[in-house]
Amino acid sequence: MESEKILITGGAGFIGSNLANNLISQGHRVIIFDNLSRSGCESNLAWLKQKHGSNSFQLIESNVSDFEAIKDAAQGVDRLYHFAGQVAVTTSQINPRQDFVDNALGTFNALEAARLVGNDPIFIYSSTNKVYGGMEEVEITEGETRYQYADLPYGISEDYPLDFHSPYGCSKGAGDQYTRDYARIFGLRTVVARQSCIYGYRQFGIEDQGWLAWFIIAAQKGIPITIFGNGKQVRDVLFIDDLIDFYDAIVRNNSKAAGQIYNVGGGIENSISIWHEFSEMIEEFLDDRIQVKFSDWRSGDQPVYISDIHKAERDLGWTPKISAREGIRFLFDWIKENQELFSHLF
Repeated sequence: MESEKILITGGAGFIGSNLANNLISQGHRVIIFDNLSRSGCESNLAWLKQKHGSNSFQLIESNVSDFEAIKDAAQGVDRLYHFAGQVAVTTSQINPRQDFVDNALGTFNALEAARLVGNDPIFIYSSTNKVYGGMEEVEITEGETRYQYADLPYGISEDYPLDFHSPYGCSKGAGDQYTRDYARIFGLRTVVARQSCIYGYRQFGIEDQGWLAWFIIAAQKGIPITIFGNGKQVRDVLFIDDLIDFYDAIVRNNSKAAGQIYNVGGGIENSISIWHEFSEMIEEFLDDRIQVKFSDWRSGDQPVYISDIHKAERDLGWTPKISAREGIRFLFDWIKENQELFSHLF
């Protein structure tokens, strides 16, 4: 593949820096557009420079709320990956206006930039399973260690009705639908990725976002972990390398993917309850017990969310390759080997 010019908003974050590493390794010219507000951004940029050289990418330190800045950054790009935004439900409830600016307006600005620069770039938007809301009408059964769907053996498909719940769900959902509509109305090559729980290297998790990484960091530090609910909530988890492969599959198959929405996660094979099953695994890796306390359920929390990923398999030939156990072990070992990166969290 010949070298392309590629813009990643939020490119200094967890997913963005891993994608930048992949694209730089392929010989592409990468522009990272980021306000560097997230913990770990400076470390991620330093890692990219150490690995690829100080001139291996261009950094634009700015906000997606600044339309002129993102339009200038998008000039001449072949792809635009839009990852920038506010990422936590709890934060959206504390400051819903800023959540709207960062997510809804930020995505609109990115789309308008892609439309107006005239390059017809591939546009990939990282949406969320939160656009489906609490899914209270879905029948759930309760087992010893997990909740599960009574009648959805493969999980939630892209046809499931949208029901935005929480300011975060509304702001991400607005971006989700704008991205879809810019393909229908303006002919942009946009793709919506409704992502489930993504985890992996360079994830600096905190309590309300990036729970897999946060639990592992806290367990290794001996910090008590708070579980909201009873811990039987189930999520499908996807390792970062498999997500990067998914993005590559979108580019390779863009004639089919353009204008589409995909649920992307680990699927039923890589689903895990957030405490009862996950904790067993971590205690095995740690060879010790984990300190835990339980608190009330959080508003809008889904007892179960599992992505039905058959559409991505059918259209793109993509399926996850890294099992939940294997990926969690990778992350556990990486955190253990990089303890100095997490000292600021405590």
